[in-house]
Amino acid sequence: MPAELGRIFKVVLIGDGAVGKTSLRRNYLGKSFRENYLMTIGADFSVKQVPYEDYVVSLQIWDLAGQPRFSEVRGAYYVNTYGALVVFDVTRPNTFTNIDFWINEMIKYNDNKLIPMVIIGNKTDLRGELPDEVQVDKTSAMTYAQILSEWGGIKVEFVETSAKTGQNVGSAFERLIDRIYFQMGL
Repeated sequence: MPAELGRIFKVVLIGDGAVGKTSLRRNYLGKSFRENYLMTIGADFSVKQVPYEDYVVSLQIWDLAGQPRFSEVRGAYYVNTYGALVVFDVTRPNTFTNIDFWINEMIKYNDNKLIPMVIIGNKTDLRGELPDEVQVDKTSAMTYAQILSEWGGIKVEFVETSAKTGQNVGSAFERLIDRIYFQMGL
């Protein structure tokens, strides 16, 4: 028996420029990895039908540009968002530090609501190329997710991914869908 059509969830991929948001989205959609970085202009949009329990969820994935010059246009894309994947690059600690900015921007433009989110440490495939002291360690990111969970009163998960190899990409999206369903009481 086919699964029943479920809900439509709008989710956003947010974080600094060049952290791999577009590559994560492309990987999740089954598209190949691109070595050459193409900056997202404003936002990019995709839809994926995802089996979830007895339903098929229509996931609207909005990939928001991370460069500061696009801050004026990003606000409109947060409206009516159900969940967020907040992405940083494990080899660029400043992108981890900037997570607060992204979460605050999302809350501001989404009716001051904290929504389900998953923090993603991307580009784990590059870990061996840099000394440990210039990388974001997993423990720090997990601690941050725990603090955020306690602050906001909703569980925030942390997942390490590699958009290049596909490591945990599907899992990050699945965890977000789980958090959305849990938050909605479904």
